[in-house]
Amino acid sequence: MTSFKTFAAAAALGAFALSAQAADNPMVGGAPMYADKNIVENAVNSKDHTTLVAAVQAAGLAETLQGAGPFTVFAPTNAAFDQLQKGTVETLLKPENKEMLTKILTCHVVAADAMSDAIKGMIADDGGVHPVPTVGGCTLKAKMDGDNIVLEDERGRTATVTIADVKQSNGVIHVIDAVLLPAE
Repeated sequence: MTSFKTFAAAAALGAFALSAQAADNPMVGGAPMYADKNIVENAVNSKDHTTLVAAVQAAGLAETLQGAGPFTVFAPTNAAFDQLQKGTVETLLKPENKEMLTKILTCHVVAADAMSDAIKGMIADDGGVHPVPTVGGCTLKAKMDGDNIVLEDERGRTATVTIADVKQSNGVIHVIDAVLLPAE
């Protein structure tokens, strides 16, 4: 009996620890995001990021985004990809367009662990607009719209952070509502 009680108590404690860990991080795409998992391990569970995951895999970036980091990923939702011109995603996913797909995706990645409070502080310190250099060579402009962080790409398109500070073992994800594009 004692071993069963010990096992039951340990199982309950484990379940509590898992739910507490998920509570520390927002749910994204109906799935808990775990701070002890990396960006790819969490993203594959978000039903709102299936297009992004497919694009990351097609570009061959999954291994990189599972690496040590730190990375800040501005993660467009499926709805964000749906806003692109019809056929754009399908065209980008073709092997012959891997270079352009990689460029677009890496313009959503910063080689740092930047939580929203830090981004807001940099925006304030820079008088309302903070340049954000990405690993893809793009420079985004971060600014505030009320309480929301807004990113502007090199084409003048904007994306709003809709879910901030999704902690990962190798960085942070900020969910955004538009796809950011390089100048050309």
